[in-house]
Amino acid sequence: MSILQNVTNEIRTEGLSPWALRQLDVFITRLTTGMNWNDLRGLARGDEPRRPNPRLKVHSESFWFHIKPSFYHESVTKLTYTFRLGLLSTYLFVVEVITGIFLMIYYAPTPERAYGDMLNIISNVPFGQFMRDIHRLAAEAMVIIVVLHMVRTFLTGSYKKPRQFTWLTGVVLLLATLLMSFSGYLLPWDQLAFWAVTIGTSMADKAPPPALGNATKLLLLGAPDIGPSGLLRFYLLHVLLVPLVIIFFFFVHYYKVVRVGISLPSSEEEVGQDTAKRVPADRRKYYLPDVFTDEMMFLGIITFILLALIVFGVYPGAPLEHHANPLKTPLHTEAPWYFLWIQGLLKLGDPTLMGVIVPTIVFGFLFILPYIDFNPSRKAKDRRVALSLFLIASAVFIILSWMGTPWYAVESPPAEEVVQLMLPEEGVGPVREIPWESLTISPEAGLWDTRSQNEGASPEVEEVMELYADFIHEENAAALEKGNAGLRDGYGKMIVENWQDGLKKVTMRVFWTPEGQDEQTFEKPFYIHQDSGYANE
Repeated sequence: MSILQNVTNEIRTEGLSPWALRQLDVFITRLTTGMNWNDLRGLARGDEPRRPNPRLKVHSESFWFHIKPSFYHESVTKLTYTFRLGLLSTYLFVVEVITGIFLMIYYAPTPERAYGDMLNIISNVPFGQFMRDIHRLAAEAMVIIVVLHMVRTFLTGSYKKPRQFTWLTGVVLLLATLLMSFSGYLLPWDQLAFWAVTIGTSMADKAPPPALGNATKLLLLGAPDIGPSGLLRFYLLHVLLVPLVIIFFFFVHYYKVVRVGISLPSSEEEVGQDTAKRVPADRRKYYLPDVFTDEMMFLGIITFILLALIVFGVYPGAPLEHHANPLKTPLHTEAPWYFLWIQGLLKLGDPTLMGVIVPTIVFGFLFILPYIDFNPSRKAKDRRVALSLFLIASAVFIILSWMGTPWYAVESPPAEEVVQLMLPEEGVGPVREIPWESLTISPEAGLWDTRSQNEGASPEVEEVMELYADFIHEENAAALEKGNAGLRDGYGKMIVENWQDGLKKVTMRVFWTPEGQDEQTFEKPFYIHQDSGYANE
């Protein structure tokens, strides 16, 4: 009652409008931890701050701004030095959290619900497909940006004393980013996710000794194979445990960055010196407003690029393949692209050595790198050995990633490869890209032949049949080059049938005649629904 009386008295004394404006100013000052309305206006206009400078107070008292120093050395604010990669990775994590919460509302982590919920999100939920695309694109972008952030730190020698622990927390964040992306891979519960995660979790089973590997796999999946328990565990990893680890180490990482400062370009320091914390007054660039406005503009441009990639169809969108089938392994199953290098290693030898021990050594080396590099210089001319090893390691990483794809050491019969190229078991492929009305049925039993001119075929079908003939020729040549039996005198046929209303059956047949043998045939049927929407992808 006394508070109400006080408010009433103040309004009577000051008048309603002045009192309301004063209360608004008090609210703004509390919200910004020190800056009132006039300070905000001055900040926006680029005016000099009043004294004492209220803009410095927010760095010590506000929740978010305390992770930012009040001023930077102007040399480290240049885009060409840091490329804002640390800021960008943090921003992408925030995007992941926001879009992830949206998707969680419509998703249940059970094998009975997961795939159906995904279909519901992309087909019925307003902006569901859009939010899922952003979530997937930001996740993959975050992996790339975090890796580039580590690369930039290494190339500039910024991991060296006194920033060894900052680098170590960065490696933890890199591993957590990879795990967060990988743990989300299973959640759609489709064939692509199921078998990619099967490859990944199979490595846990190879960890020596066998008892430890088995225990690790059981802890991860809750059962010998991926099932309801595994899906629930991956869901909890993705939405709870890994994000908490990222948030914790994110604050530790930022604290260390503020504590020791961002390393200056090596050209501005003597070897062995670190002057990042001693910023001369004439070289200071204050966070408010200069760096802050630069960062906001940078993030605005990045946001526009992300949205443009999706809206204009440059990014193909988050895939959703057929429902997970533990009894059917799709042809050319592969791990997520950022783990293809491990899949490439697995093709070289023992799974325990290549799939567990070598990756452990690689990440272990990253952890201890700052503590075993005794070269005090950060100048490139003094680090020729380290930079040369980096280039070699990068080349090996790229080659191993290529080796992890189906294009290396994965051999299927040539005819089967041709059909996979035309109508892959997972994904779209040239035949599914034919619009429904253009997937014509020929007068002669719906049969199209690569050896003849197909009268009555739509232009799209004619184009696909030419591609069909090219694939047969290429697979034949590739098989002969490897010394295998090819597709001698090979040709193909595509049979399109009206199977039922809104459903066409497409049968791909490949014919070839091995020397001294009768003609051989490989055949595989597929079904395409009128509303599948493949032609629009």
